[in-house]
Amino acid sequence: MCLAIPARIERIDNGVATCRVGEGETFVQASLLLLPEPVAEGDYLIIHAGFAIRKLDLQEAQESLTILRELAEAYAQEQARYAHQ
Repeated sequence: MCLAIPARIERIDNGVATCRVGEGETFVQASLLLLPEPVAEGDYLIIHAGFAIRKLDLQEAQESLTILRELAEAYAQEQARYAHQ
């Protein structure tokens, strides 16, 4: 299974975007070769296997990140609950 997390473009050099994943300090690089539309710094992408496969609008990216954060928090709470049993 693959889970795609929105990544924000921080820099573009020669058709390769350096993107921030989530709100942390994790960065990935992605080729922009497969995208049908132009992108710019500040745009959000879905990246798979080193290629940007889709551009997201800001609202879509924020909604996805919120859902992923909520899932991560629920998982952490479940793990903590089982650890104390």
